[in-house]
Amino acid sequence: MSLEALSWIIFSILYRSSPGKILPPIRNLLLLESATSLSAKIRDRKVTSREVVAAFIERIKEINPILNCVVETRFDEALKEAEAIDSELSNTSKDKDTLKRETPFLGVPFSMKECVQVKGFRQTSGLYARRNFVAEEDADVVRLLRQAGGILLCTTNVPELCMWWETDNYVYGRSNNPYNTNCITGGSSGGEACVQAACGAPMGVGSDIGGSIRMPAFFNGIFGHKGSMGIVSCEGQVPMATGNLLKMLSTGPMCKHAADLRPMLRVLAANNAPLLDIDTKVRLQDMRVFYIEDDGGSCFTTPVQGELRAAMRAVVSHLHLGHKVTAKKLELKELRNVYPMYMAMMGEEKEAPKFSEQLANGKGSVSVWWETLKLLVGQTKHTVPALLLATLEASNNNDAAVAIQLQRAAALREKLKEILGNDGVLLYPSHPTVAPYHHQPLFRSLNFVYTALFNITYLPVTQCPLGLSKAGLPMGLQIVANNRKDHLCLSVAEELEKAFGGWVCPSVVE
Repeated sequence: MSLEALSWIIFSILYRSSPGKILPPIRNLLLLESATSLSAKIRDRKVTSREVVAAFIERIKEINPILNCVVETRFDEALKEAEAIDSELSNTSKDKDTLKRETPFLGVPFSMKECVQVKGFRQTSGLYARRNFVAEEDADVVRLLRQAGGILLCTTNVPELCMWWETDNYVYGRSNNPYNTNCITGGSSGGEACVQAACGAPMGVGSDIGGSIRMPAFFNGIFGHKGSMGIVSCEGQVPMATGNLLKMLSTGPMCKHAADLRPMLRVLAANNAPLLDIDTKVRLQDMRVFYIEDDGGSCFTTPVQGELRAAMRAVVSHLHLGHKVTAKKLELKELRNVYPMYMAMMGEEKEAPKFSEQLANGKGSVSVWWETLKLLVGQTKHTVPALLLATLEASNNNDAAVAIQLQRAAALREKLKEILGNDGVLLYPSHPTVAPYHHQPLFRSLNFVYTALFNITYLPVTQCPLGLSKAGLPMGLQIVANNRKDHLCLSVAEELEKAFGGWVCPSVVE
């Protein structure tokens, strides 16, 4: 029996008697709308910003005791800012088009991943040693959304130092999936994806160096976009990437509705926006479409579940029947070895602090063995995944082997670039399984390579939801394009949302 099969049996038994908690119903329909729609209604005076902000505040108060996705709030300040915007709108001489151009998200609340600096808020990144650290200024992405008229509501939970794909830490605790609270939210933007899926915020921001936008977006059934290399500022984050790691890291939008991806990306890209054709919508008939159903049977990963394969084939069929686009199936043998390529690239930057040093918050280095002994008696303040990662890092010191993997990654990067060209998109699984149970990722720790593939190749990717599985958990896939061809990803995502319904509310709507 495989470890994967054994884990399913064990965790199914463990959670059989615990069906999970049900979220409160949706009673205010504003919670279901896109940020773009809400902003338009505020500009048109059909609803006040205060009404919108108050609705999301009440929703957070309802869901957070169940989901634990929000870690710090500014509700009173947000309401005051909303009232000021309402007052300004009643007296402004600006027309609606000017308001939309200057402040596209005027009066709309947003959430922010906790590892991103927010002035006056804690920025722990889930590290216990940073539990009292308070940021002194806003990161660029926070400032840009505020300048666009957005109102910050809260910050959201992350794994320890944002380096695991289940959101849990010794500062804030564990976050729960809104579709089944026995399951994970993903990571590292797990709290961010969770709060949006559960209608606690209409939009937010995540960061991604191995799938940290796309995996949580997939597990929580929302949209998430990892943009082209170097377009959106990554300043003001902890941990902060340096050197070549910045090519792998991307900060980007997360939202329930595809309509918000383009305007959010335009705001976050700021002066770099002209480098992308963000507003260009491309007909599917004018694209070349490729798809890959799995990583070729890598020994590092779980086989792709049948329902997820069927979902991808349904997309391929829709493209053919609805748009006369015949997707070409690809098989790339290199995908079996993404994990060693990824680890080589993560360890390549010699100036970057070691993970064991980051766990010590820059004060020396954590002794993994000592912390493991403390773990056995319940005395450590570090999570099991963090200690495992520090152990793996210590073994990644064979320079010759690393050099070989770096060469392979570079070759794969060029191969995908050539395949995609200026008009190609690739469909690829976001993950081989739907959201697993809490702690189950420890039995399948390397499944993150399905998203990490596109960090090592520096390509823009949109995670697109595709409805729910038989177990009621979100499904989806990744849409990949060449560097600075983000608009192709977004165009396909918008079409698939129309065809397959996009985000599905996890609550009953009354």
